[in-house]
Amino acid sequence: MKAEIATAQHTAAQRVAGAVLSALGGVCLAVQGRINGQLGLLMHDGLIAALISFVIGSALLVAGVAAAPAARSGVVQLVSGLRTGRLRWWQLLGGVCGAFVVACQGITIAAIGVAVFTVAVVAGMVLSSLVVDRAGIGPAGPQPITPTRAAGGALAIIAVAVAVSPKLGNPSGLWLAVLPAFAGLWLAWQAAMNGLVRRETHNVVVPTLVNFGSGTVVLALAVVVDVAVRGWPQTPPGHWWLYLGGPLGIGAVMTAVAAVRWIGVLLLGLSSVAGQLVGAVGLDLVVPAAGGGLTVAGVAGAMITMVAVGVAALRLERWRT
Repeated sequence: MKAEIATAQHTAAQRVAGAVLSALGGVCLAVQGRINGQLGLLMHDGLIAALISFVIGSALLVAGVAAAPAARSGVVQLVSGLRTGRLRWWQLLGGVCGAFVVACQGITIAAIGVAVFTVAVVAGMVLSSLVVDRAGIGPAGPQPITPTRAAGGALAIIAVAVAVSPKLGNPSGLWLAVLPAFAGLWLAWQAAMNGLVRRETHNVVVPTLVNFGSGTVVLALAVVVDVAVRGWPQTPPGHWWLYLGGPLGIGAVMTAVAAVRWIGVLLLGLSSVAGQLVGAVGLDLVVPAAGGGLTVAGVAGAMITMVAVGVAALRLERWRT
């Protein structure tokens, strides 16, 4: 009996630790958004800021894969999966969606703030997850659109409406708030593609490297067009912390890898979203962005979004059990 009690307490402690770790990963994502947004503001070019973030992250991941035998084995399995047709080339393009989100960070956060940006992205992700799950695009196969998940999607739309309500009198500000919501729509597809790559490679570092690699290529092409049209951006600033966006993105993935074996995918996602929203509100409160600080509407939108994610996931958990 004592052994069973000790095991239960140990499991509970692991779940708490996993939830905290996942939430810290979400905070990393919020901080990454602020850094990339500030870098884009100082360089007057959000695309260049996004490319810098992806290049740094890709370089670190390449070094990591080269140093880790398990990751190198995952690369071999990836190539084998492509050759045999178990993986399609378009399933390696999840990083394009991530590149779009990071580009939106550099373009919009300085104007609308981290809180509104995060609410819009998460809301878009909740809505798109309904479609992606129903279509069975990911490794888990088709999942029904239950009433509670549909209700979560509806709450997500309400959250965006509340968060952007101060921008309704400013069409340009409203457009900047809608842009990350559109980017969030693609995150569920990205997660599905990551799941397929991970299933094939049995490794988390390799899908992360594939994401950064494809995102870097797309951003590089976009930057070529951007420079041809607008000319060269401002000289990159010298503050070292403005170049931590890539490492923070990698850190968010690594915390998820460490936590998932303790708490499962569902609690992992909810904890990460909670961390993103808390981090976003905290950043806008302590170091507000110019023209986009913390507002009552932003806080309300964050609270509604947390409820929306919880409601959307509730029925999914019951379905699986």
